[in-house]
Amino acid sequence: MTTQKTRIVVVEDEALFREMLVGALSRQNGLEVVDTAEDGERAVRLARECKPDVMLMDIELPGEMDGIEASLVIKKENPGIGIVILSAHDDPLYVTSLPLGETAGWAYLLKQSVRDISAVVQAIEGCARGMVVMDPAVMARLRPREGSAVIRLTPRQQEVLRLLAEGLSNGAIARQLVLEERSVESYINVIYQHLGLSGEPEINMRVKAALAFLQSSQGSRRKSAP
Repeated sequence: MTTQKTRIVVVEDEALFREMLVGALSRQNGLEVVDTAEDGERAVRLARECKPDVMLMDIELPGEMDGIEASLVIKKENPGIGIVILSAHDDPLYVTSLPLGETAGWAYLLKQSVRDISAVVQAIEGCARGMVVMDPAVMARLRPREGSAVIRLTPRQQEVLRLLAEGLSNGAIARQLVLEERSVESYINVIYQHLGLSGEPEINMRVKAALAFLQSSQGSRRKSAP
């Protein structure tokens, strides 16, 4: 029995970087690059014509429509298409500007992370399943606000929630924190209870938990250069 591949459109205006992405993704089992675009207008057309599972979208594109604007149009027309935003900006404001709570299947990945193709694959697979997946470097700059639901979690629970928002599975969280997987499951169940998410399908709870972390957090300031 042949497993259906995740169909991807790569949207990137820099030809060399675009070709690198296409080559790397084409070598991954379970992924298929069906087309490419170099601007937002063509990206929207390809979304309509190809109906891919995921669009890998550069945030800065030439023409009248940048990556965010193109993504919003695509999501409005077809909410089931996953969007992986590729960005050079680690400012959390770029993340919080996305309508993450309105449609599922979003990822925000820094271009520097593309050197690790496994991070790109994780973002693509997460988006295809309707998850919210955030780059670890962006998540590292977020701090729960005073009075938020997240700040009332223990430091360990916050750490587990942060990794969940990065798109890691329970097993991957367990390996990173050197815990038993059942311990991670217990932490996540407690997190769901604290955030009032119990009783829903698992994927919905994971998405809402990730959103709760993002919406209850603020970016930390960079230290000024001496």
